[in-house]
Amino acid sequence: MINLPILFALHASNTEVQGGLFDFNATLPLMALQFLALTTVLNFLFYKPVSYVLDERDEYIRNSLTTASASLLKANELTKKYEQELAESRKRAQSIIKKSQQEAQEIVSIKIREAQIDAEKLVTEAYCQLNTQKEQALKTLETQVDTLSDQIKLKLLGN
Repeated sequence: MINLPILFALHASNTEVQGGLFDFNATLPLMALQFLALTTVLNFLFYKPVSYVLDERDEYIRNSLTTASASLLKANELTKKYEQELAESRKRAQSIIKKSQQEAQEIVSIKIREAQIDAEKLVTEAYCQLNTQKEQALKTLETQVDTLSDQIKLKLLGN
């Protein structure tokens, strides 16, 4: 049993070792050339078009972001402007409504005063007419009372 490892070691020293991890023969430069050719072909066929597409996409995204931010700023400015205009319009509308209400109140109060004055005139005219009619009625009554009293007196004295 001890002879078996010694025999194996002797046999290994007599034979030449081939096919190790690195063989330095003509295949190594050929493999290096194949690797360089593959790198160049991949660079032209794959990496450059892909990097070009990625660069275009980055540029498009950058432009879209700047455009969107500019549009957002403009929209914010327009919103503020329209809100200010709306507030001013509301203030003007409120002042117009208030002014109209005041004018309506003034017109109503003037009309009420005129109506009161007209009513007072009518009442005084009616009072005056009633007084004149009363005086006329009293005068006619006095004359009738006088005539009746004269008739009564004549009848009483005449009999």
